[in-house]
Amino acid sequence: MDRLRSETRSRVAIGVVGPPDLVEQIMMIGADLPAAADWRLVGAPLAGEHETYEKFSKIAESIDVALFTGPLQYDLARQGGEFPMPATFVPMSGASLYAALLRGVLADGIDPARVSIDSLPAADVDEAYGEIGVGTAGVHLSEYDQPESARGFIGFHEQLYRQGATTAALTTIRSVAKALTSAGVPVLRMLPTSHTLRLALNTAALLGTGSRLEEGQIAIAVVELAASARPSYSGPGNYWQQELKLSLHQSLLADARVMGATVVARDENSYVVTATVGALAQATDGFRVAPFMDRVRSEAGVPVEVGIGLGTTARDADANALVAVEKARNAGAAAAYMVSGDGTVLSLPLRQRRRAESEPVTATKGAKLLERLVAGLGDGPEALVVDAEIVADVLAVAPRSARRVLQSLAEEGLAWPMPPVKGSQAGRPRQPYRLVRP
Repeated sequence: MDRLRSETRSRVAIGVVGPPDLVEQIMMIGADLPAAADWRLVGAPLAGEHETYEKFSKIAESIDVALFTGPLQYDLARQGGEFPMPATFVPMSGASLYAALLRGVLADGIDPARVSIDSLPAADVDEAYGEIGVGTAGVHLSEYDQPESARGFIGFHEQLYRQGATTAALTTIRSVAKALTSAGVPVLRMLPTSHTLRLALNTAALLGTGSRLEEGQIAIAVVELAASARPSYSGPGNYWQQELKLSLHQSLLADARVMGATVVARDENSYVVTATVGALAQATDGFRVAPFMDRVRSEAGVPVEVGIGLGTTARDADANALVAVEKARNAGAAAAYMVSGDGTVLSLPLRQRRRAESEPVTATKGAKLLERLVAGLGDGPEALVVDAEIVADVLAVAPRSARRVLQSLAEEGLAWPMPPVKGSQAGRPRQPYRLVRP
């Protein structure tokens, strides 16, 4: 039994979210592929698009990656909040159009030159019709662009058919096909090919494997006072040194807390911070800026040298961290250094400070929102960690609007998403963000 549990945990769990027929097809294809031993498929069939986020949330804690059966399902789930794991979807392309047209011509006698098509990009439709040698003058297209566009697909197809402009409708969406059938409109559902589904499964497996490797890998950071900031002597009577050590510890805890990291004193002048690579990556904007250094300088008023080591074991990560901090020491605390498991060395610069007064810049909409948030949150470092509920309260907006505000701030580099926090009750994990003052 223990061996079985170990094997189950080692397999990448892929959540498949979408209409029942496609979920079943993907799970059947996935079970027959050579790589089936490396993954575990978790199905979340939908009775209707309205329950996409609900069904996704129910399996979110048990999967490593989400595979949605199409862009509509992906976008509907995305509207509910940040994904707590990597996610992808099965793309729709001209390949699904060929099969649908062939079925329509052979079984229903439709005229492929007089049809209405939804979801597919115009370029894919033009290419497909060009290859079969049929003109598109009588072909009507409504492309997919976010879930709002899909709400008009039923009326789009039905109106054209009632006007006699088309002989059939081609749709990628199961609910649209059911509604058109009930209305007496001939309809063909475009389904992804088996080849497309196999590629999507392999893509999802790669994303899930990469995420697990990243999240599970250990990151150890050694943070030590620069030589210029150290006291000339140490001992129990040096109260300034004790206050400085306490201030440094508090500054590190503020960042470590939101990463789920631990902070332990290494000696009188340094600390060791232990986290996962995934958590550290989010806190450093994808390893583009140095962690800890900016906060310690602004709060404790001293420069620090930061060395980060990555490794699959604590011993490897610690050894790499010592190599990295030596490089930071030689650089004069001007940047943090990171040494990965394969020995690659990366320099992480300090976060860019606010531009000088002599270089005026026009505040963006995101910057103005950030100013409003900071003004309503207070000055403490913990106050800069927010979620949709807090933002909704400060800005007096709906939670969905608050989530869009946070997403737009993240896109402008004014906030970065941190690891989701799982609540005690079932449902969507809370997605915290750290606000970034420019």
